[in-house]
Amino acid sequence: MNFAKAFVIAIAAAFMAAAPARAELEIDITRGHLNPMPVAVPDFIGTQAQEVAVGRQVAEVIRANLTRSSLFRITDPAAYLAQVAEVNTQPRFSDWKVTQAQALVVGQSTLLPDGRLRIEFRLWDVFGESEALARFYATTPENWRRVAHKISDEIYKRLTGEEGYFDTRIVFVSESGPRGARRVKQLMIMDQDGANPSILQTGAAQVITPRFSPTAQQITFMSFETGRPRVFLYNIDTGRREVLGEFSGMSYAPRFSPRGDSVVLTLDLNGNSEIHRMDLRSRTVTRLTNNPAIDTSPSYSKEGDLIVFNSDRGGSRQIYTMGADGGNVQRISTGEGSYTTPVWSPRGDLIAFTKQVGGRFGIGVMRPDGSGERMLSESYLDEGPTWSPNGRVIMFFREARPGAGPKLWSVDLTGQNLRQVQTPADGSDPAWSPLLP
Repeated sequence: MNFAKAFVIAIAAAFMAAAPARAELEIDITRGHLNPMPVAVPDFIGTQAQEVAVGRQVAEVIRANLTRSSLFRITDPAAYLAQVAEVNTQPRFSDWKVTQAQALVVGQSTLLPDGRLRIEFRLWDVFGESEALARFYATTPENWRRVAHKISDEIYKRLTGEEGYFDTRIVFVSESGPRGARRVKQLMIMDQDGANPSILQTGAAQVITPRFSPTAQQITFMSFETGRPRVFLYNIDTGRREVLGEFSGMSYAPRFSPRGDSVVLTLDLNGNSEIHRMDLRSRTVTRLTNNPAIDTSPSYSKEGDLIVFNSDRGGSRQIYTMGADGGNVQRISTGEGSYTTPVWSPRGDLIAFTKQVGGRFGIGVMRPDGSGERMLSESYLDEGPTWSPNGRVIMFFREARPGAGPKLWSVDLTGQNLRQVQTPADGSDPAWSPLLP
């Protein structure tokens, strides 16, 4: 049985059926998904105490990742009739069918003679009574969480046919201290689930608007450490930073092109904000817009041939697209209110944005031609969307009421899976990394 195909059928009817046959009713997972696939994930087994502890932690992370996606439902471990004794032995499927689990994940952690840890897992199709996937990883013991995220991505891909997003990181602005000019803003990085938060030692103070490269563990950000806005390139793995430029009046930090070899940014030219492209190798700057209005917030399409941006050239803040050379400008937003911070999905099929109507802000999506607009969230202030690398989840920051500190939140494309992402302090301006290598 093809699990990717099985995922886009009537799952409820499938796992309740006595026979493994399935009705082929397709489900659009960008719409409300009311019947998440039931999956059993018992603790990974081990022999020594450390192996057992790591196995339990790995299973907990996998269960949490799959649950947060809203596409899967972890069956109650208390209902498991069988205990996993051997990871390489075919399970007795009748015991797992009772739990109504359609898929079963079993695993084992083993300490190797060289001090490394081997973590292996198997994914079983319970009703098809067959193995769907088997993998193992050898890593250092302290890297078990990273392995748990990689296993989660493998499971997600096998069951949906799409790339996962769990083995990724988030860079955001950590805010502390009193509100106003004296508030401290530092860059912090963490796993996508909020684990392992740490301050990035960028050597810069009062930073804003980090942006991730889609091809490398590299970001841009803006700093006011000299009193003037300076934009930096920063390599997260090596800690190397370099000044991209000193641009008076810049509105937003640059966004990378799909290949990561150039950026688009907003420069203030004699009081007029215009969009430019910079080649990161030659540092050549090319002007793309030439309009008396404010043009800002540029973001490349998946193929790099189009740019979406925000402009008030029509009298209010709206969303426009143009060619990568600045030609063929078209307005695509048509609804009431004002639109800002458009960001193209890495899938290329949608554009996320912030929308203000009255005194409320929300995060929404629309197709590249402006059709199909849907709001996914709304509050006193929701702003700054960033896409997961598979284009299925959006992270943003929210101020729930006047005077409240900003917090990070995530929402999937159904708009029904809204969750706060825990951070050590207030957080804003999230930027989602590509999948880690």
